[in-house]
Amino acid sequence: AQAVTAYIDQHRETCVVEPVCKVLQVAPPACRRRVARRRNPELRSSRREQRDTLLLPEITRVWNANQQVYGAVKVWKQLQREGIQVARCTVERRMRRPGLQGVIRGKAVRTTVSNPLTPCPPDRVRRRFTAGPKKAPAGSSPGKAGGNRGSRLGAGQGFPRRSGPAG
Repeated sequence: AQAVTAYIDQHRETCVVEPVCKVLQVAPPACRRRVARRRNPELRSSRREQRDTLLLPEITRVWNANQQVYGAVKVWKQLQREGIQVARCTVERRMRRPGLQGVIRGKAVRTTVSNPLTPCPPDRVRRRFTAGPKKAPAGSSPGKAGGNRGSRLGAGQGFPRRSGPAG
């Protein structure tokens, strides 16, 4: 988009903007918007970005006032109590960017870290992990031991129906 705008700006004096935009398949209002944003810094950010820049100090203030313990939901509730109307997802998003997070209760999250030096266990199902024209034997599916034997039922088979009164 910047390269297209730069090209249009280079040829602005010699050509009319609308035909150039038509050839480049760019909407003329979009081109005008980019030029206006370049001239006026206040137009560079969207309303959401402008509101976010006003909200971040409030979110940080509430988070710091509560010993950096509050998570997004509690910060959001405190802002609501103070009369600052903001969506909870906005508070979550604005807290995520600078890395603000509340205290997590319970044990620390542990993840499994595998050792790359240990060999993988053998494949006991004997699957073939090859691409090619080889066909699997009839009645089997890739990745399943024993195929689909016994998995299809004929008409009228399945759970037996009970005849007579229920009771």
